[in-house]
Amino acid sequence: MTLTVQPYRESVGLRTGRLHIGGEWIPARDGATWTHIHPATGEEIGDIAVASAEDVDDAVAAARRAFDAGEWSNARAGTRIAVLRRTAELLRTHADELRRLQALDNSVPVSFGSVYATSVDVAADAFDHHAGWVDKIGGQTLPPYQGGDHLAMSFREPLGVVGAILPWNAPFLLFAQKVAPALAAGCTVVLKPSEYASFTVLRMVELLFEAGLPAGTLNVVTGTGDPTGERLITHPDVDKISFTGSREVGGRIVEASAGTLKRVSLELGGKSPALVFADAADVGVAAATTVGAVTLGLSGQACVSNTRALVQREVYDEFLAAAEGMAAAVTYGDPFDPAVMSAPLINGKQLDRVLGYIEKGRAEGARLVTGGERLGGEYAAGNFVAPTIFADVDNGSTIAQEEIFGPVLSVVPFSDEEEALALANDTRYGLGAGVFSADAQRAFRVSRRLRAGTVGINGFQIEPHLPFGGFKESGLGREGGQSSVEAYTELKTVMMPLGDEMM
Repeated sequence: MTLTVQPYRESVGLRTGRLHIGGEWIPARDGATWTHIHPATGEEIGDIAVASAEDVDDAVAAARRAFDAGEWSNARAGTRIAVLRRTAELLRTHADELRRLQALDNSVPVSFGSVYATSVDVAADAFDHHAGWVDKIGGQTLPPYQGGDHLAMSFREPLGVVGAILPWNAPFLLFAQKVAPALAAGCTVVLKPSEYASFTVLRMVELLFEAGLPAGTLNVVTGTGDPTGERLITHPDVDKISFTGSREVGGRIVEASAGTLKRVSLELGGKSPALVFADAADVGVAAATTVGAVTLGLSGQACVSNTRALVQREVYDEFLAAAEGMAAAVTYGDPFDPAVMSAPLINGKQLDRVLGYIEKGRAEGARLVTGGERLGGEYAAGNFVAPTIFADVDNGSTIAQEEIFGPVLSVVPFSDEEEALALANDTRYGLGAGVFSADAQRAFRVSRRLRAGTVGINGFQIEPHLPFGGFKESGLGREGGQSSVEAYTELKTVMMPLGDEMM
């Protein structure tokens, strides 16, 4: 049986993706397009416009005009709140349509739409949450320090034009994590979605304008890293770049920001550890949770996934047995089939990369427990790799240190708490971590010593009101909650005399 998603493409009514600049949907200036190949079937799904450098210039100019005109940046709090909350309502109303678009984009199964971090609900909640911040973005009034009678005040003002660059793996969450706080703060935005997940984002943009967002406030330039992304990150009239993606591109953005001292927020890679202690309440649950994070839904293509399992020797064999059983239960295929649990890798390049890491693991002496191969048969046209577990992994080896971004778990044994912490922190990354222990004091103690931005104790959840980001080379800044809104503002101090004398 040959897999196909063409009937779903037709039922959704997929159209060629266009740019959105200054309130209008338009093709690329030179007519260039990019064809999206579905990762599960190898079929051509649809075309998107490839914005040229000149198209990006037009989008930035539209965002600048909108910001300076002040229809959104100077809007009353109630106006912004109403638009953001209406957006949340529309996202929930169109949730089924959006899940289907995502399945056509990146092949994340529609069955996985109930998992919060990859659901429409997380995007709607993020818009709701940031709407609540709009009328609370303020500064301080302080007493004079010296001199005459005067008023000393600080204000938070919108930063300006934001360039927001999204990856393909979680368009609902990442669209909302960037766009909602930027709009809540009063900024205007030029958004570049990944070419591998543009159709979902374009529909969400339509819903924002349906909610009442003024023309020019949000502009969209679809396309590839070069020319589209490159022009956006180097544009002199962009005040801030917010990026989620690879460490390599993040480094390029930091370099490009130096010329104009752009503000930068980066959420980059990870090699997150899960520390499983012998006193875990249920080692089988810990194994299933860890394996699920690198096999279900996104098939390990998530930067915060626990791709290293550090397991205490007393329960090492028990963990491996449960992990192997979990991996064997994962199902693949048509992302619209409710029984399918996991996605393929996004493209052929990533497929080759993951298979190369698997071969590297074998060559460096890790013990292959299960998986390690590309799936054939009815799955041969897609980029499917079987859930892969390596045991007895040296924590200094390539597969334990480098981000693979695929369904590969490295299991490393440890003897005691101190060794576990040393192994966990022995990485250039620091995005997430997990601790499995029934000892509340140990779990808390270990979580405080882990060099990671988010630590889950006996479980993990991304929530819109919590700051999310990484230590070390996993990024700069945080998204979510108060910290994300403040990241899209500048602080201004104003001093005003209250008498005739000068200060």
